[in-house]
Amino acid sequence: MKVKVVKTRYWQPGEDYLAAIADNTRRFLRDGDVLVVSEKALSVAKGSIVDEGVVEAGLLARILVVFWMRFLWGRFFGRLCHFRDETLVRLRNYPLEEGARHKQSALRCAGFMQALKYGSEGGIDMSNLPLSYACLPLKSTQEEAKRIRSMLEEKLKKRVTVVISDTDSTFSYRSFHFTSRPNPIKGIKSFGGAFSFIAGRALRLRQRATPLAVVGEEMGVEEALNLAEAAHHARGYGAGRTVWDMRRRFGVDFSKVTWEMLGEVDHSPIVIIRRN
Repeated sequence: MKVKVVKTRYWQPGEDYLAAIADNTRRFLRDGDVLVVSEKALSVAKGSIVDEGVVEAGLLARILVVFWMRFLWGRFFGRLCHFRDETLVRLRNYPLEEGARHKQSALRCAGFMQALKYGSEGGIDMSNLPLSYACLPLKSTQEEAKRIRSMLEEKLKKRVTVVISDTDSTFSYRSFHFTSRPNPIKGIKSFGGAFSFIAGRALRLRQRATPLAVVGEEMGVEEALNLAEAAHHARGYGAGRTVWDMRRRFGVDFSKVTWEMLGEVDHSPIVIIRRN
């Protein structure tokens, strides 16, 4: 396959992302191509974000930070999942106040089992977002993919397959695929929250990005996983893979990253894949 990364400006809330997709792909797109779009970029553009700076953390959220994140993830689960030493140190120093507010958001929006994850709880993500904002998952990825595909057919006269993907991991054992991420495509099982992630990492199962919607040409789960993973590796991490990386890049605290800072970084929410 041939992979083309399409760089755009940073999509802020209110962005006309349909126009942005059309404008940035019209020179490259051909009939039969696969267009892989980042769910997170779409969520931010649609304003599906929450300001965790105004969230009041409860007792359970604080317990999750001190006991579950700093102790269990930082010392036991992290090693079981073969995390790097740098990641373990970060987890042992998980921020108390910001972390508690984030866990409170996860409890409200994704539920207890998802809040037990060390990050990306239920698709909630703070990386590549400014201030105290966190991104929420799309409510209907399938409908969004249909909307993008119809727009491209109408504006560019191109018939393509649209895939919406998330960097959250899907694990594979032979033909059995599972993820902790809610609402993957049919054929990928979603269960267990943090514990399915721990199992997949501990057993060193094959790990790929998760396709959330496929609209257009029919494809099997294996192919959808390969396309999502190819796009994930091609597009990179923008301002940083994690909030710690983002803070280090800009040299400011977690909540001091601004929209303007993010606007200075190349972003690649769109990847075009052409299969031979």
